[in-house]
Amino acid sequence: MSKLQSVHPSKISDNAMTSPKVAAPPAIEFDLGIVGGGPTGSALALLLARLAPDPARIVLFQSETVTRWNIAAHEDNRVIALNEGTRVLFDDLDVWPHDATAIQTIHVSQRGRLGRTLITREEFNVPALGYVVRYSSLHTKLLQAAQAIGVTVIQGKASSVMQTGDAVSIRTDKGHVSVALAVRADGMNHGGAPDQYRQVALLGQAWVTQPKPGWAYERFTRSGPFAVLPHPDGDGSQSIVWCCEPERGRAIEAMELRELEIAMNQTFGDRLGRFMVKDKLKAYPLYQSLDPNPVNGRIVNIGNAAQTLHPVAGQGLNLGIRDVATLSHCLRDWIAYPHRNPARTLDIYQNLRARDRTGTVKLTELMSKAFTTGWAPFEHAAGLSLWALDAIEPLRAPLARHLMQGLRQ
Repeated sequence: MSKLQSVHPSKISDNAMTSPKVAAPPAIEFDLGIVGGGPTGSALALLLARLAPDPARIVLFQSETVTRWNIAAHEDNRVIALNEGTRVLFDDLDVWPHDATAIQTIHVSQRGRLGRTLITREEFNVPALGYVVRYSSLHTKLLQAAQAIGVTVIQGKASSVMQTGDAVSIRTDKGHVSVALAVRADGMNHGGAPDQYRQVALLGQAWVTQPKPGWAYERFTRSGPFAVLPHPDGDGSQSIVWCCEPERGRAIEAMELRELEIAMNQTFGDRLGRFMVKDKLKAYPLYQSLDPNPVNGRIVNIGNAAQTLHPVAGQGLNLGIRDVATLSHCLRDWIAYPHRNPARTLDIYQNLRARDRTGTVKLTELMSKAFTTGWAPFEHAAGLSLWALDAIEPLRAPLARHLMQGLRQ
């Protein structure tokens, strides 16, 4: 895998000492600056570079602290769940990883209560309901494609993004650049106050003795959802996302491997036989946030910079990619004539994204909390809801299509 070329911040003209209070803003060096070189930011850079007269005037900031430019896929086992809508976009960009694992059937159940739902690809006439993709494979392909088309890639973490007049200054530890429009695509860099869930997510990999190729499971418990997804490694390998209270999470992290396997089997059941693990699971705190106004002048927040979701149903990156698709569509004329004021275009973008963003955040919040009340009547009602979804296709279809494509205008 060839190393991506990049521009180091030390080679950028440094106007870092310029005060934002000066009368004349710094000269604009780039048309568009994208802060965050993960899949969301890289996909936006690639889409808009296709439309820009000069792709080099799009600058993508890639944090050195998280970049592993030449990592081999087998050295990084982190995976992400992508839906069918995201696959279509990435396939069009020619960055779809060859080792993606398709999800053909989704099994949803509740531990200790009746009720379950099965969703299959056949009933919606799609190649798959979703996919499990190795993060490193997707990330590297997107970055390589953005660089190959001519996008300027800067290695370095942006410390601030500030608008002055008709320019936006993006500062790094070694200098700054001035752009006509800035998009933030990483971190919770917005005004929507994050709400920390009383849960953590334990992430890791396991193997099962009776694997079902193409099956994904969402098992709701009183502590939180336990998700099992087919891992691209194959051979019975599964990706685990286990959500629970922080105290329980610390106890699980401390378990010996054999004790961890027993706990996983007790929580999930025997649908896949016995669980086997080679490494301990790692806990991460969970947050929910929603920026009500992702557009602020010439600064736009998308993806994790605009909203943070509970991992239930794997909607986080998919929602961010829908931000990307809509924003690139709205900016298709502006990127060709970047001297124009983008205000009206950005207002349109914000209005177009409001319903899908709000609806998806509320849906994941409901799914994460509905089965954890500890109140028997409510839990039985949730079980009946699963049964109704399984038995009545008109009830199941809207939910499945939302998870695959988002809420459409």
